[in-house]
Amino acid sequence: MSRISRRTMLAGAAGLFAAPSLSRAQAVKPRLTVISQWSTGSDGAAITALGKKFEEKGGIWEHSPVPGFTTEMMNKLRAQIMAGDPPACSQLKGPEIAAWSKIAATVNLDALVAAAGYEKVVAPDLARLHKPGGKWISLPLQIYSTNMLFLSKRAMDKANADKIPVTWAEFNALAEKMKAAGVTYPIANGGTRPDDGQKFEAALAGISPAAYRTGIMNLDEKALKGPEVKAAFAQVRKIADWMDPNTAAQHYSINLQRFVAGEMGMMIQGGWAQGVLLNAGFKLSDFVIAPGPSDNGKPVFLLNADAFIFWQRKEPDLQAGQTLMAQLVMDPAIQTMYSQITGSIPVRTDVDLSAEGWSDGQRRTATALKEAVAANQAVLSLAHNMAQENGMTAAMIDVITEYVKNKAITPEQAVARLSDAVEGAR
Repeated sequence: MSRISRRTMLAGAAGLFAAPSLSRAQAVKPRLTVISQWSTGSDGAAITALGKKFEEKGGIWEHSPVPGFTTEMMNKLRAQIMAGDPPACSQLKGPEIAAWSKIAATVNLDALVAAAGYEKVVAPDLARLHKPGGKWISLPLQIYSTNMLFLSKRAMDKANADKIPVTWAEFNALAEKMKAAGVTYPIANGGTRPDDGQKFEAALAGISPAAYRTGIMNLDEKALKGPEVKAAFAQVRKIADWMDPNTAAQHYSINLQRFVAGEMGMMIQGGWAQGVLLNAGFKLSDFVIAPGPSDNGKPVFLLNADAFIFWQRKEPDLQAGQTLMAQLVMDPAIQTMYSQITGSIPVRTDVDLSAEGWSDGQRRTATALKEAVAANQAVLSLAHNMAQENGMTAAMIDVITEYVKNKAITPEQAVARLSDAVEGAR
């Protein structure tokens, strides 16, 4: 998570910039400079495939991946912006799109979006994040729900269980049943900061999406100190106690072999874990994917969407590259290709997931999104920088991570610390 000071960034910029339009094709060979954090695994494979499509259309693809988490990628982006050399486009998402658009000139994509009819097939809340000030300056490419539940088929067999848990009580009962049946660690999550954040957001949203929206998204002090947040911390403690204690600060992928083998039972992850599992050589028949626990019986969708923001460049070849990139990102075929590699679902709601190439888990995810939107239970992920800007997110995740690692901290103490952290970061 980035702690980059917004004030520092604003001081280094020349104020607010207009958003020039990219509405006409350039009579030059398209070239695109891109920064993202995607370098390996299914994410690396997907953006490489996108680059190949760009080249097939006659473009020159210049991708500079920055391995690691959001912080490293944003540090590089900040350095290039301050040097007056921003990439033609870069990975960015959530509230950071609006914040970063205030420090460098962005491109007005309205004409291209209108020509593609893109806004009509994007969820309204998601569209709003990508058009701060009312102008499209970034384009969402894929959607994940961060609270999807992955279940090991072999662990389920060991526990003689065939019912997917729907509520947290059922989840906890299955974890205990797996433990009793010889599943060493019922939970296969990792211990990175985003993973810790996911455990908490899945717990709170599953207990009360209304409390999540009010407390985490709107930062209401009463909600942050409410009983639902305390209950969420209590649930997180259970999850942590079922995990391998030796995975602290390690990526969840180190557990996948044991997860598939049935030594670990369940995992709360985004759909990207499907892509990682398949990329590692495992099969869809090795696991089941379902919506995460929800105590009111209706799906809760913790929304995480990856996107590209387009930065103003004067070079005709880069402008032509931006036009081509925007057209590709909005293309149903490209979104299909990308999501089938990563395990996400397309941003476009008009893409048919009944065809071959989609997993039942992705179909369940798409259905869960529609049902969650209808029930007003689609909320933005805190762990993945959708609910809050990076500074606030980092302050909140600090509290959650410390709680996960230190069993001496009680849920009551964690609630107080979270509230204090939010107040300090305001």
